[in-house]
Amino acid sequence: MKKWTQRIVWLVVLLAIVGLLSSCHQSARCGSSCPMAAKPAGQTVQKVRVVVVTGGHDFDHDPFFAMLRQCPKLEVTEAAQKNDSELFEDISNWNYDVIVLYNMTQNISPKRQANFVTLLKDKGVGLVVMHHAMGAFQEWEQYRQISGTKYPLKPQEIDGVHYETGTYQHDVDLPVKVVDSKHAITRGLKDFVIHDEAYKGCWFAKDNHVLLTVDHPLNNKPVAWTRTFGKARVFTIQLGHDAKAYANPNLGQLVMRGIHWSAGEIK
Repeated sequence: MKKWTQRIVWLVVLLAIVGLLSSCHQSARCGSSCPMAAKPAGQTVQKVRVVVVTGGHDFDHDPFFAMLRQCPKLEVTEAAQKNDSELFEDISNWNYDVIVLYNMTQNISPKRQANFVTLLKDKGVGLVVMHHAMGAFQEWEQYRQISGTKYPLKPQEIDGVHYETGTYQHDVDLPVKVVDSKHAITRGLKDFVIHDEAYKGCWFAKDNHVLLTVDHPLNNKPVAWTRTFGKARVFTIQLGHDAKAYANPNLGQLVMRGIHWSAGEIK
């Protein structure tokens, strides 16, 4: 009986150790991509309310949202646009902290443009512009000033310079270099390679604060940057074409941190 008692005690201890290690591993994993995830005991975690605007471009839907929802600190809602920009028709009951643009829709009326600007410039709603959203709202001149970029869908003149239609190439290994390792979005992140879609021929605002670059003949050099627009923090990232890119843990960390930074959760 004594031996059985000792075995039971050791089993209980072993299970406790395994549980502790598992908890620590989960906290470390979540903390790396979910800033502000840990809260003191007894405090409620206040979630960042995120609306993800989609439409106008196909994407790997479920893997994309699985990447976003890996962080319990985020409350993620998809707004799939049926007529390009209806989310911004009426903002009287707006209830989101951050807008993630992952759309390539084009039509946005003057009223919706004004509402979009009000959300950012006056209310300080955060903005994350991701991948093909660099090509959204082509005829809205102010949009490129907000996002800090434009992927031209046709030949055009921008700021007195001629741009041909932008080019792209699927399934390219892009070597990403961290050029600002002190920023909250990239702090502690090392250079990495991501299997993604290359973009070339984009316009970029001169006052972008560049965080990441790529040295590849098929891609523009800047691939991630921050800027401000009125009271809003704006984070734009070229990366993130499909499930192969979403599976890269560095992308998940960058998007999570970008959301939290644009919400003012991390400095």
